[in-house]
Amino acid sequence: MNNFELYNPTNYVFGKGQTEKLSTLVPKGAKILLAYGGGSIFKNGVYDQVKAALQGFEVIEFGGIEPNPRFETLMKAVAIIREQNINFIIAVGGGSVIDGVKFISGAVRYEGNPMEILKNRVLFTDTAKVIPFGTVLTLPATGSEMNSGAVITIEATQEKLTLGGSALFPKFSVCDPTVVSSLPKRQIQNGVVDAFTHVMEQYLTYPHDALLQDRIAESILQTLVEIGPDVAENPNDYKLASNFMWCATMALNGLIQKGVPSDWATHMIGHELTALYEIDHARTLAIIGPNLYRVMFDTKKEKLAQYGTRVWNVTGESVEEKATQAIEKTVEFFHTMGMKTKLSENTANYSNTADFIVNRFEERGWKALGEKQNITPEKVREIVEMSY
Repeated sequence: MNNFELYNPTNYVFGKGQTEKLSTLVPKGAKILLAYGGGSIFKNGVYDQVKAALQGFEVIEFGGIEPNPRFETLMKAVAIIREQNINFIIAVGGGSVIDGVKFISGAVRYEGNPMEILKNRVLFTDTAKVIPFGTVLTLPATGSEMNSGAVITIEATQEKLTLGGSALFPKFSVCDPTVVSSLPKRQIQNGVVDAFTHVMEQYLTYPHDALLQDRIAESILQTLVEIGPDVAENPNDYKLASNFMWCATMALNGLIQKGVPSDWATHMIGHELTALYEIDHARTLAIIGPNLYRVMFDTKKEKLAQYGTRVWNVTGESVEEKATQAIEKTVEFFHTMGMKTKLSENTANYSNTADFIVNRFEERGWKALGEKQNITPEKVREIVEMSY
């Protein structure tokens, strides 16, 4: 097992009716920026719950954060915070809103051009240099409610870039599973596949001696396989919704990544498909993931076979046979979750996609991806072309 440090200061407040606790979670006397997305919180009652819980606080609202939060939009919120001397932010939404608030939190006091935060992958480690924030989760998927990472889109250049650091953990996250009942089926499907792939990025590498981490990762995968199709069809079922929400958080709150190698190439390639074609993030993962496993089969086959045996109960005479079945079971699951796993099924203009992504990665110096740094630009091209 690799050496590691596990730090996660987020107060995770889970269950029915927990939004009522907001007034006790926000610092007394705080001047709050209430940030949200396109307005679904007005339809599902969450906005009213949050406003009721924040009576007595001075609240300034900022709406319109996009599903793939734009740098250009977020900078408008940064300006408001600076002008109004706001000292606390509450993100009400899913991963995109929470990611956007993480950028806002870091950008307000950043000395320099805030674009550098994304271009240079700035890590924020000093809590005195960020605006503290909490979250009210409305869409389980990304785990952003209990981690310190974020992905932001620069609209001008069609790039999705990351930021993070230990100072960007939410102070608290209110997670009420009853919000799942108001979500469109497509968003629930996306959330399940997003969480599933988050686990795979940290698990599906090569055999190592972190036995407990493997078992925890496999248990999340097994639970998502068990409940995923049902929660998409029955979002009012609290048992299903609550387990879905907790799985999505556990998939990317840092726990299963400690002490083990991790990949993340599927995400890096998938982000480009979203930036280029506005394909839902989870659906890009379903397009790229299985083909990455196929192209990198020789270095992943042992772990693929373990995954197939433990999660899908596959049998076979060889590691290769079990590993191949594991990939096919994954694709079948994605199809069950409503995913179209070919790029051509998601957009008509894809013929130059591989060239564009490879060129962009080379410009950024991303020439060695994956857990073994063996996903070269040539491998990226092969993965993308196989995904057509």
